[in-house]
Amino acid sequence: MLTLPDAIVAVLIPFATLFHCRTWDKAQVLLVGAVLTPGQRTVAAALRVMGLSGDRNYALYHHVLNRAAWSPLQVSQVLLGLLIRHLDWGDAPLVFGIDETLERRQGPQINALGVYRDAVRFSRSYVVKASGLRWVSLMWLGHIPWAGRRWALPFLTVLAPPERYYLAKGKLSQEAHRLGPSDGPATAPLAAQPDHWWGTAATLY
Repeated sequence: MLTLPDAIVAVLIPFATLFHCRTWDKAQVLLVGAVLTPGQRTVAAALRVMGLSGDRNYALYHHVLNRAAWSPLQVSQVLLGLLIRHLDWGDAPLVFGIDETLERRQGPQINALGVYRDAVRFSRSYVVKASGLRWVSLMWLGHIPWAGRRWALPFLTVLAPPERYYLAKGKLSQEAHRLGPSDGPATAPLAAQPDHWWGTAATLY
C-alpha cells in the first residue's frame, strides 16, 4: 500500500470516488511514478522509479489505462475545478486555450495514425511532416501570482484522428449492420462496440 504525505492526499482525495478502490490504488502509484520519472513518462518507467519493475502484478498497472472503467472526462472536470479553486483569484474572466501536439508513432496496428506537419522541425522555407498521433489539449490560461505571468495548465487532452480513420470506421459500421446482430458480446464486431473516449486515459501527464 502506497503511503503519501497528508498534503498530497488532500489534493488527490477528490479523484478517489471516480475510480474503483483497486484501480485507485494503482492509479496513485502511477501518478507518483510519473512525477518522479525523468524523460518519457510511460507506465513501465513509472513502475521502475517506484521500485515495482519486478512486481508479479506488473501487467495490472497497464490495465488502469486500457481496461479499467473510469471516465477521463469526469477526471478532467474535477481537475479543472481544483485548478480554479486554488489558483483563480476571481477578479478576471476565465481564459482557455487549445493547442495540438504530435506524438511520433509508427506501426500498422495503430488505427488512428496520421501524417501531420511537424511543428518542431517546420520552418517557412522547409516543410516537414511526420507520422504519428495528433493530440489536442484544452488548457486554462491562469495567472500565477508567484510566477508573475500566465501559465497554460492543461486539464483535458483528446486524440484527434485523421478523417480517413472515421471513414474506415464508418465502413466497418455499415458492414456490421449488414451482417446483423452478433451472437453475443464476446463475438460482437469491433465496429458494433461503443465508441471509445480518447482522452486523458492515454497519457500520464
